[in-house]
Amino acid sequence: MALNLCPSLRHQFVPPLHSNRPIRPQKLSVHSRISHPIKSHKLVTDVKEKLEKYHPILPVGKNGRDDEDMIRWFLKDRKFSVEDTVSKLAKAIKWRQEFGVSELSEESVRSVAETGKGFVHDFLDVHGRPVLIVVASKHFPAKQNPIEDEKLCVFLVEKALSRLPAGKEDILGIFDLRGFGAKNTDLKFITFVFDVFYSYYPRRLGQVLFVDAPFIFKPIWQLAKPLLKSYSSLVRFCSVKDLKKEYFIESTVPTIFRD
Repeated sequence: MALNLCPSLRHQFVPPLHSNRPIRPQKLSVHSRISHPIKSHKLVTDVKEKLEKYHPILPVGKNGRDDEDMIRWFLKDRKFSVEDTVSKLAKAIKWRQEFGVSELSEESVRSVAETGKGFVHDFLDVHGRPVLIVVASKHFPAKQNPIEDEKLCVFLVEKALSRLPAGKEDILGIFDLRGFGAKNTDLKFITFVFDVFYSYYPRRLGQVLFVDAPFIFKPIWQLAKPLLKSYSSLVRFCSVKDLKKEYFIESTVPTIFRD
């Protein structure tokens, strides 16, 4: 890849390869530590002050070092540790700036988006989550620009998150693996996708569906799984039938999965 991959994910739990049970998001047992509005305000203020002191060149405004909503989200992710939040948030803001996230647009990713390899579904799933779909058979790492692929990935994540309904916090990712072959294999990109969620969009990926994975994908998953570490627990292997029955109603099933 042309871009350096993000730091390795830290957690160690890895589930079995096959699981037909839906993944339920875990609740933070430490939520009470920030439930009091005065304590919450103090933690946010502490993070803002440390970011200003130690990272003054970071931008301000939306998704900047003084964005209180963003600070609260990263505090929750870091179990309300001010020091850990400052460290992770500073890296995330710096990455957004260097990657040019705010400059991404429909026009800037149009050429790679037209391949149909990735898009945000027009409807929410039955749990009220925006849906990001990747069509693996249309991904050709040997022929396509990896930087453009990464830009499309981040643009679609931003687009999906912009469609979060009130009270919802995460999105559903679907990898359509029908027709997947050796020429579509790209471990670096898979790692990039999951690592971006861990480092820069923590707790925003609620579940990932690997749909109709062919036999050739199994050894690739065995190689990728240790790289993803705890995020591999979000993955569920399922069929098109399972997807249609459990995640959508008849009128909202993505077109590519309709008979």
